[in-house]
Amino acid sequence: MTNSSQTFNSFQDKWNNNKDLAFTETLRAGSEIQDWIINRNGFATIDAFQHWLFPRTRILDAGCGNGRVSALLRQNAQPSAQIVGIDLTAAHVAEENLAGEENISFFQKDLLGDLSDLGKFGLIYCQEVLHHTSDPLGAFLNLCNLLDKDGEIAIYVYKIKAPIREYADDYVREIISALPYDEAIDAMNGLTELGKVLSELDIKIEVPDVDVLGIEKGNYDIQRFIYHFFLKCFWNPDLTFEANSAINYDWYHPQLCSRHTLAEIEGWYEHANLEIVHRNVDHYGITLRGKKLIG
Repeated sequence: MTNSSQTFNSFQDKWNNNKDLAFTETLRAGSEIQDWIINRNGFATIDAFQHWLFPRTRILDAGCGNGRVSALLRQNAQPSAQIVGIDLTAAHVAEENLAGEENISFFQKDLLGDLSDLGKFGLIYCQEVLHHTSDPLGAFLNLCNLLDKDGEIAIYVYKIKAPIREYADDYVREIISALPYDEAIDAMNGLTELGKVLSELDIKIEVPDVDVLGIEKGNYDIQRFIYHFFLKCFWNPDLTFEANSAINYDWYHPQLCSRHTLAEIEGWYEHANLEIVHRNVDHYGITLRGKKLIG
């Protein structure tokens, strides 16, 4: 099985078994998940996010998964705006989750395939997706072809993390990526329980710079310290245990899982003749927004 087909199967299993994963929390005002989406894109409040969306008459959610962000876009864009979601494995799940919503449609599409029939868009949102393709730059440039003359594209890709975290992630991925869904989830349950236990300790530690391990000094919650620099053991108490395990599965199971540097992603925007209007780098990923340059 190729990495592409393994990754296809991995996400197909994830969405077919977790059709409502993080859906409610994405739409719940003030939730950790909603705030993470809005803040990383450069907006301090939902009102600022709405102001950004309001001028857009056509918005593409590229790699929409179960439609949770499509729903967030639908909720905050102008009512007449057309929201289009595309996904290779879960377009049918998103369509089911948003059945009855107006001005929103979903299509099964490969980001590396022919997308020309979708038309042009004033905003393309493609986050937590490109790093799961066999050619992230190619998929990005393919999407840029769909930008309207004053369009903007907002992406989020995984960054290269601290060296021990990178080693541990690759080690676990090598073990579980060949497992069927149920067995992989069983393996993830231990990591999820670890994240839960560490989070419930509610211990803060003061850490010095440790350059050789890529650790930045600061005051950390113990679970986040382990999570940032050593091992992804996701835990969000607002989600069920099963949902937390599915999110850990999402990170470890797909074999296509590239990581990038800010300079590299900035180069993508330069290559596409886009002006970068926002940058954000957190412990896990890189968010960039950019607009088409006129002329």
